[in-house]
Amino acid sequence: MNNGHLRDIVILGGGAAGWIAAALLAKKIDRHQTRITLVESEEIGIIGVGEATVPLLTQCNAMLGIDEFDFVRKTQGTFKLGIEFCDWGVARNRHFHAFSDYGHAVEGISTHHYWLRMRQSGEDCPIDDYSFAYAVAKNNNFAPHNERYHYAYHFDASLYARYLRDVATELGVRRIEGKMTHFDLDGGSGNITAIHLADGQTVPGDLFLDCTGFASALLGNALGTPFVDWSHWLLCNSAIAVPSRRTGEPMPFTRSTAHAGGWRWTIPLQHRSGNGMVYNSDLWSDEAARETLLGSIDGEPLADPRLFRFTSGHRKQFWNRNCIGIGFASSFLEPLESTGIQLIVMGVLKLLKYFPQRTIDPVLRDEYNRISTREIERIRDFIIAHYYLSRRPEPLWSACRNIEIPDSLRHKLDVWNASGQVALEDSESYMEPSWVAILLGNGAVPERYAVAADFHPLEQIRTGLKLRREEIMRSAQAVTSHQDFIDRHCKAPQKALV
Repeated sequence: MNNGHLRDIVILGGGAAGWIAAALLAKKIDRHQTRITLVESEEIGIIGVGEATVPLLTQCNAMLGIDEFDFVRKTQGTFKLGIEFCDWGVARNRHFHAFSDYGHAVEGISTHHYWLRMRQSGEDCPIDDYSFAYAVAKNNNFAPHNERYHYAYHFDASLYARYLRDVATELGVRRIEGKMTHFDLDGGSGNITAIHLADGQTVPGDLFLDCTGFASALLGNALGTPFVDWSHWLLCNSAIAVPSRRTGEPMPFTRSTAHAGGWRWTIPLQHRSGNGMVYNSDLWSDEAARETLLGSIDGEPLADPRLFRFTSGHRKQFWNRNCIGIGFASSFLEPLESTGIQLIVMGVLKLLKYFPQRTIDPVLRDEYNRISTREIERIRDFIIAHYYLSRRPEPLWSACRNIEIPDSLRHKLDVWNASGQVALEDSESYMEPSWVAILLGNGAVPERYAVAADFHPLEQIRTGLKLRREEIMRSAQAVTSHQDFIDRHCKAPQKALV
């Protein structure tokens, strides 16, 4: 360290991970005492597919003072109210994971408990009928800043990285173009002291952020941080992505469609659609996945499909010595719930919370690692549940159904089945409404519901829920269309819409 202070923060790697980290650190750390340098190589590039996000990104943008309409316009973005799941659980099933709840609780009892009571009496109304966000989304409508739902974005990942680069450099971040060839480690502490670039430059630092993606050049390779493999729980290991010409108006949600050997994403942008197939290459061939993907997309493909291999899991330490892995360099969970940028932002926000003031305190580093591990384990369980609950007969889905799930997920499912309650633990990223959406959406209907839901007469509950459904439908129809909102406020330049 220089004079007892953290002076030089070096970020290796650009893309969303690097530039989110650079921008947030530059915004929140005293720039008079700290220098932030980001090293990236145009040769390496980024995974420039269509990106779907979660509402945490709206908070990140607000922290950075980003103008929302300018951001959406320049990233070819659209808005996202949740994820529609098609053919999950069983063929022809459809359910929605919204960024909202199912309406206000009545005397402290969540809506789904009254819904369960009604269902046991013979009513068969979908739980999604109580989601205002879904009522808006299925009509292809959208308006921001509605107190009844949260929202996120879809955007072009490469354009997003460029946008954040401008934000970060305006905040004082220094960018160096270059490719790392080797690094220096301190003989005593084992800390990274500098990285060396192909053009001969040496970039010294006190604290290093590894944003090199799957390569994990610093956290994994330089420091030898072990990888915790979760592929025995999350069986998918491959993805094929392809952009296509968009047909029709952009929907305000991501669509996830299950197929015999995997599932397909559809992400609507202003200038095109992002598409991809996620699958297990041992149970479904690359060629079969590719053919199914190309045969399922609506518009004309705009490029050759790109193949990616991955393993779900995380580095045993997210912060090792003086290096923090951000994004794929430290962890990867398959794309199902759009967790990529979520994990990036969560990692940087935790770093700001436990940021070392003079030297790296092992206590704070250990706490960062403890919380990071708990958070990703809870997200892991949420994603596993999507697969484990499936009743589809094909080999992938049968294999997912027959895994030995983590004890933490088993506990949640047992409590849910016995009581209709979601047993949330600490460090949860997905709250009760999200679990209810996935559990009920995949046919996991509990045997019981909260006893307090029996307090009111059945007819009173029936009338109250009917009035709530009618009000939701009426209010949702009054929301402007998604396309009209974009056209009025954040339409990308026509010349870019190719």
